Amino acid sequence: MVKVAASLLTADASRLEWEVRRFCDAGIDLLHIDIMDGVFVPNKAGSPEWVADIKRYATVPLDVHLMIEKPKNLIPSFIEAGADRLTVHCEIKDNVQECLSKIKDLGVKTGLSLNPKTTADKILPFRDMMDVALVMTVEPGFGGQPFMKEVLPKISEIKNMFSGYSTDIEVDGGINDQTAPLCIKAGANVLVSGNYLFRSPDLKKALSALRGQK
Repeated sequence: MVKVAASLLTADASRLEWEVRRFCDAGIDLLHIDIMDGVFVPNKAGSPEWVADIKRYATVPLDVHLMIEKPKNLIPSFIEAGADRLTVHCEIKDNVQECLSKIKDLGVKTGLSLNPKTTADKILPFRDMMDVALVMTVEPGFGGQPFMKEVLPKISEIKNMFSGYSTDIEVDGGINDQTAPLCIKAGANVLVSGNYLFRSPDLKKALSALRGQK
């Protein structure tokens, strides 16, 4: 079954409790929280305190995505704040294996993400350590960007790479009712969506559309 994660980067921060509760009540599978340091990506957003605030109201797992150049020393604070899945990038300056080991040792699911221009083979050395492979279909840092169809073959390549594994193949960037079927066909089973969900007048119907349900 395809799971959907709501990207809270689009949420109204002044109504955070209401935003979180309405998604949980509608049947969202995960809440996706982007953390940006203003260095690895040009934007800056999020903190452990923000994650902890969301955790207070959430009834589904928190999928925390660290777009941080040097995340290693910050990993414990985000897990303590309530992350259930914690993803770092394979393009970081810290040692990737050490970061993944630290996440796993602290008892949450480990994720590794690739930017659109990063080739799939970059995550192969870490395959046995990963619970989540997060494929970016936009350049990370800002919401509302158009979906990059040229990344679709990489999703399929990663799906094949993890044949026999229980690893989630997650896709983030430009996900709507038109691009979701393309990602699912390519092999994704977790879809991160922001603008499409937040702008939908019928949230339950939008979630069904992303999952490929009628």
